[in-house]
Order: sequence, then C-alpha cells, then structure tokens
Amino acid sequence: MPISKKLNKIITIILFVIILIFFSTLDAKNFNKFNKAESIADYFSGVVLLNQSKYDDSAKYLKRLDGLEKTHPIFSIRYLNSLINSGKYNQAFNYSKKMEREKQDSYQSDLIIGIYHLKNEKFEISNRYFEKAKNRKSLSILDNYIVNSLHLWSMINDLNKDQAITRLNQFDNRFENLKKIQNVFVNCFFDSNEANFFFEKLINDKKTDFSRYNYFYANYLNSKKKKEEAKKIIQEALERYPRNLLLNQYKIDLNNLKYKSDFNCKKGNNVAAELIYISANALSSQSIYSMSNFYLNLSKFLNADFHAFDTLLAENSYKINDYSNAKKIYRKLTIHGSAYKWYANKQISRILIDEDQKKSSLNLLEEAYNSLPVKGVYETFDYAEFLKNNEEFKKSIKYYTEILGKIKKDHPLYPEVTDGRGVAYERIGDWNKAEEDLLNSLQASPDQAYVINYLAYSWIEKGIKIEKSLNMLEKANRLKTDDPFIIDSLGWALFKLKRYEGSKNYLRTAVSLLPADPIVNDHYGDVLWKTGNKIQARYYWNYVLNLKNTEKDLKDKIELKLIEGL
Repeated sequence: MPISKKLNKIITIILFVIILIFFSTLDAKNFNKFNKAESIADYFSGVVLLNQSKYDDSAKYLKRLDGLEKTHPIFSIRYLNSLINSGKYNQAFNYSKKMEREKQDSYQSDLIIGIYHLKNEKFEISNRYFEKAKNRKSLSILDNYIVNSLHLWSMINDLNKDQAITRLNQFDNRFENLKKIQNVFVNCFFDSNEANFFFEKLINDKKTDFSRYNYFYANYLNSKKKKEEAKKIIQEALERYPRNLLLNQYKIDLNNLKYKSDFNCKKGNNVAAELIYISANALSSQSIYSMSNFYLNLSKFLNADFHAFDTLLAENSYKINDYSNAKKIYRKLTIHGSAYKWYANKQISRILIDEDQKKSSLNLLEEAYNSLPVKGVYETFDYAEFLKNNEEFKKSIKYYTEILGKIKKDHPLYPEVTDGRGVAYERIGDWNKAEEDLLNSLQASPDQAYVINYLAYSWIEKGIKIEKSLNMLEKANRLKTDDPFIIDSLGWALFKLKRYEGSKNYLRTAVSLLPADPIVNDHYGDVLWKTGNKIQARYYWNYVLNLKNTEKDLKDKIELKLIEGL
C-alpha cells in the first residue's frame, strides 16, 4: 500500500531532525566544512531521496559531502548505496578505494572492490577483498553467506572439485537450499560426471520450488552440444511451470540460431551473480527493497547479459510506487525476446491502470497480444483476464471461449477459464451461462473458495438456493479462514434466512476487516436495523453514502432506507 502523503511528511520531518542532530555532533575539525546550511540541505536531500529510491538524485547531493565519512561512517554506506543503485559502478569502486586509502573501508567497500575485480577476472585480488570482508565483525547472517560464497567463487580456479565441495560444506547449515544450488554449480563448473545427477536431484526436489534451475540445467546441456536434451528439459519443466518467464524465453531462444548464451557456469562471476540475485530476491520478499536493489545491481554488474535480473528490479520499483522507473526497465526488457516483451507489456499495462490511464493500458496490451508470434493458451488466458478485470466483459468472453475450444476438462487452466468466463457472463447479465460456467469450474476443482463465494453470493442476491449457499460458504470459510468477503457472504446468507444474531456476528467481523467497503457496511447497517439498533444502522448507512467508491444505485437504495428503514 502506498505511503500516505501525511505519513511521508512525518517521516521527512523526523529525518530532518535527525540530520540536524547529526550535524551538531560533528567534531570541531569538520564543523566548519560541513555545518553550513547548504551542507545540511545536501545531506537532508540525499538521505530523503535515497529513502525514496531516487538513487541518481541522491548520489548527486551526497557527492557534495565528500570527506564526511571520516567522522560518520554511515555516510559512506549511504553514498555507496546510492552509487550502486544508480548504476555508477566505477564511481562506487573509486570511492571505495579512496575509503581504503584513508583507512575508512567497510564491508560495503570491500564487497564492491572484490566484485569489481571478480567481474574483470582478477581473481587473486578479488579473493583478498572477500577474505577481508568476511572477517569483519557484526555481519548479518545473509551478508556473511554472500561474502563466503563470493570468496569461494573468486578462488574456484585454484581449487579442484573436492576442495570446493569441502569449503562449501563448511557454510552455515541454515542455508541448506542455497548450498544445494552451489553444489550443482560446482559440479557444473568442473564438468563433473555427477553434474547431471545433481541437476536432476535439484529440479525434482518436491519440498522447494527450484523451477528456475531447469533453465541452468538446459543451458548446461546446450553448452555440451546436447540441444535436444536441453529442449526436452525445458518442455517438461514448462508442463509443470507453464508461467515461468525464464523457461518460456529460453524455449524460444533454443530455436534461435543467433542466440548467444547469457550464462556460463564455467565463469565464476556468472555463478556469483546468480547467488547474489538469490539474496536480493529474499530481501525483496521481506520488503527490504533498498538492500535488495543494492545486491541486485551488483548481480547486474557481474553479468549484464542476464536480463532476467531486470524483472526483479522493475518489480521492486513497482512495489515502492516508482512507476516511472519500473516502466523504464520494462520497456528495455521488451527488446530481449518475445516472452520478455509480452511479460513486460503486461506489467506496463498494470502500471497504466494504477495511473488511471485505462484506455492507454487497454490499447497497449491489445497491440502486444496481437503482435505475439505464437499465441498459446496461457497468453490468451492472461489477456482474457486483463480484459475481464478492466470491465471489457464481452471481449473477454471471446478469448475465454477460444481457450475452451483448445483444452480439455483435465487441463490445469480449465477451472480458471470457466470461472473467468462465468464472472464475465454474470456481469453482462447472462446468468444461465454464468451459473453453468461457475458450476463447471467447481466440478473440475471443488475447493476453489473464491469461486464458491461468487456463485453462492450470486444465488443469495437472487433469493435462491440460500440454504445450499450457506453450506457452500461454510466450506469456503474453512478453506480461506478470515477472508472478509467470504465472511460477509456468510453473514448475508444468514441475514436472508432471518438468523439475524448469527448474521450480525459475521458482518461485524467483516466490517472490522473491510472498514471502507460500501457493500459490507451496508449489510452491517441492515442487520443492525433488524436487531433493533436503528440509530447505529443509520450511522453505517450514512457512512456508506460518504465513501468515495459507493456506486450510485447503492446510494439510491440507502437514501430510501434512511427515510423508510427496512
């Protein structure tokens, strides 16, 4: 959820106060140089812009404060963060070397220098800096794992396979899955007879999703001139993971005679880039976007040809509401293959919807879909869903129907397609077809809580099959505990059955979970009226009238209820 303007203002004020305190504590030697209005303004601007992920602008302001790291090391960390995240790798390297000369070096500066030399295959030098970095105190568990991994891959050329595995086995056991991945890459690097075995073991692991590593396995086989085997691995993987972007693009690339591989497991810097990416992905999943971007940009520096990294970078920008940068990255991604192009245009269309540019969004995705060289059922489904979600119901029905003409009832998409088309039919008022589709969806996959909810609520609104709807909704509630929409439907079914006390309990919970939803609040007002709480009922009805997203027909009904009651 976007940070509100009010909260953003509060954060900015707090930062300003902290920075004033920060400058007031500078020692006398540095006081005259930095304790000036313009220096305070530069630091304040740099920190705020860094906090807002405006890395280019942040770096410009912080650059003016060169030398501040001598008394406040946190400055150097922020400055390096802004440089790396804005792609200024050479500047970050030079500043890190300067810090080293002035004996102000840190984990971050060691890491950057080490990665810079690893990129340029100066392994002995990079090894030295990773050794220094890993011996620093107070490293986080993740930082410790990253630098130990980098240390291993910087010296891999001086080891044999057994020595590399021995070092790998000494890593923290809390990162067991990451050790499995590195074990595969070690065997790949040394072209071990066991490489195929460990790849197979990894991609068939049922406890963890290692779908991504089907790509690396196929890539390895292709490098061994086993293209048909590589194609088979990708095809089998896509049957299990049909939406995996990396696999879909590689399937296309394998048929392109001009394709040049963007990953080589015999290059330590390529492997290191993937290992850092894993950490960046983990940080992103915890909403630590700035640090995720820091590591992600280091991955991109190590292997600039691996465009899959950009998908996470764009998604991080989207999650912090930096739509401009997200669109910029996605547009660059469109030139790297048709799978990337379709994915990127879908994401740009999503952003345009968020920016209230619905017409532009619809036009963009229509053009993107029509330009697809091959329109598979998954691409068609994504387009149909996009149309339905943006109220282009009749158009969406056309594409849902097209898919159903190509797949059987046991296809994984069948329940989703019939559900989507059923919703579209319901929204255009063709209930008979809607009901048939929704029932077919549940027949194919009975435990879809939201499909159950949609069908049951539709029946309730039509005043039919209410007892059956209640039983179905109780099942949906067991499948999706604490879902506010299902709880509201449960309460509404009980209301229609005149079981008002039970209804009130559910609807009260629904209101607490969805306090700004007009329909939920309207339902709660109705049950309050029926249980004798008429003043409270009018309060909730009036509240619904003042909500921005209350539709006109609901407002008309509420205005009548305020006059006449129920």
